[in-house]
Amino acid sequence: MTTATPTSFTTLEVQAEGPVARIWLNRPDLRNAFDEVVIAELSAAFALVASMAAVRVIVLGARGPAFCAGANLNWMRRAADFTHEQNIADAGGLARMLRAIHECPKPVVARVQGDVYAGGMGLVAACDMAVSVDTAWYCLSEVKIGLIPATISPYVLRAMGTRAAQRYFLTAERFSAAEAHRIGLVHEVVGADALDAKVDEIVKALCNASPAAVRACKTLIADVAGREIDDALIAQTVDGIADIRASDEGREGVQSFLQKRKPSWLV
Repeated sequence: MTTATPTSFTTLEVQAEGPVARIWLNRPDLRNAFDEVVIAELSAAFALVASMAAVRVIVLGARGPAFCAGANLNWMRRAADFTHEQNIADAGGLARMLRAIHECPKPVVARVQGDVYAGGMGLVAACDMAVSVDTAWYCLSEVKIGLIPATISPYVLRAMGTRAAQRYFLTAERFSAAEAHRIGLVHEVVGADALDAKVDEIVKALCNASPAAVRACKTLIADVAGREIDDALIAQTVDGIADIRASDEGREGVQSFLQKRKPSWLV
């Protein structure tokens, strides 16, 4: 078992055991709200676990009743007096952290055990998939205080779609986990007693897949989503399947299937 030492992070717990790494937001008294320390530590934690060769899946979870309540009030008070240049630098840290999650070469599963507000919505949307308890509430609350969900918008829009965003970005209404599921923000909604079992089910499915193929699929989705189906895209997808067929894991996977045996990544 490989586990980050308790002194490595002050706002997170980071654990890695076998093929699964778990990153826990761990400031339950502050409802796991963001500030510059949390943002920097999340960036560092994802860089750490992404570099671990044995890790194949990352689970992002949180301690306490809330998953993430958005921006920490003290951070907001400090930011209220920032210059434009300081705001650019400050927002840039959040943007880089979300991108690190979204572009992580290993699949990331959000384990949502409680409410998700504002910037926390970006965390959930930046993950590849999300499982939510049925009691969680979601809210893009920025316009209530004169702001906009700008930095998180690329990820939230991809997850919930433009039409749903036109309502929830503009109204700042709270919506239920069932609604989050309906609009595509989360993939599964379960009772609290079934949350870990459902997350583990998804983790097992990811661990059964070829690690190289999973990485390639993440790149494929990013490259293909939203693009016009033209000659260039077709050529890119043809190259993609040709490359993966010729790869070591591609050859091993096909041969193991034909020979009715487990592929090497499961042995």
